[in-house]
Amino acid sequence: MAIRQFRPMTAGTRFRSVSGFEEITRGTPEKSLCEPQKKSGGRNNKGHVTMRALGGGHRRHYRKIDFRRTKFGIPARVAEIEYDPNRSARIALLVYADGEKRYILHPAGLKQGDTVVSGPGSDARLGNCIPLGEVPLGTFVHNIELKLGKGGQIARSAGQYAQVMAREGDYVTLRMKSTEVRLVHARCLATIGEVGNAEHELLSIGKAGKTRWLGRRSKVRGVAKNPVDHPLGGGEGKSSGGRPPVSPWGKPEGVKTRKRKKGSNRLIVRGRKRGKATQ
Repeated sequence: MAIRQFRPMTAGTRFRSVSGFEEITRGTPEKSLCEPQKKSGGRNNKGHVTMRALGGGHRRHYRKIDFRRTKFGIPARVAEIEYDPNRSARIALLVYADGEKRYILHPAGLKQGDTVVSGPGSDARLGNCIPLGEVPLGTFVHNIELKLGKGGQIARSAGQYAQVMAREGDYVTLRMKSTEVRLVHARCLATIGEVGNAEHELLSIGKAGKTRWLGRRSKVRGVAKNPVDHPLGGGEGKSSGGRPPVSPWGKPEGVKTRKRKKGSNRLIVRGRKRGKATQ
């Protein structure tokens, strides 16, 4: 996928870049697989703001993605490759031999007209969904299940993947792109290949208006406020706050909130390294 730059006709387009969209084959989605998406503006069922700096955004419909891939043994043809405004990855429209249509995440290299299949006993080919116990060692996979039948939960955004490193007993060892190494049950399903649109992280927003299209409102820094409005506010001149980052109500920000539960952490062999992952 190429990245398209704008000619700097205005200040807003000087640093802005967008995807080339060469892999897209259709501009309109499949209506039977779309549903309306209501905006919350960051408010809960009582109308109280529970997530700040949310609101606006371009109107969009949600595309129902098949993360479970439960149609075992039925071949499907890749009819279209489409843009999805709800995620960084592209999506592929599958038309099964029995006529049913479903969306899946688009793996890098999968083209219009290719055939994919899911289920135990399928070939370890690009786009096929098979149990991890049948995936050859060293293969890249995505859309990985953590619980049997729940559907893919890991490696679903653009450019993500996990590498099958080893098999021992009922579990398979996976190495994530973040360098984390964890165990996943061998019967859990995963899709062969890595998620496409890997250049998504190289895009430059370029102007404030695009963040508003994405539904993100501007956020005032705490140190720029008055003491009555924020714990970091006030001070003579430009103050740095004098304490770690906190919310307007004094709660620490940037701290780990992951709960130390048994089901997830006990399967992590090695945690991810801080900073950017290296290959």
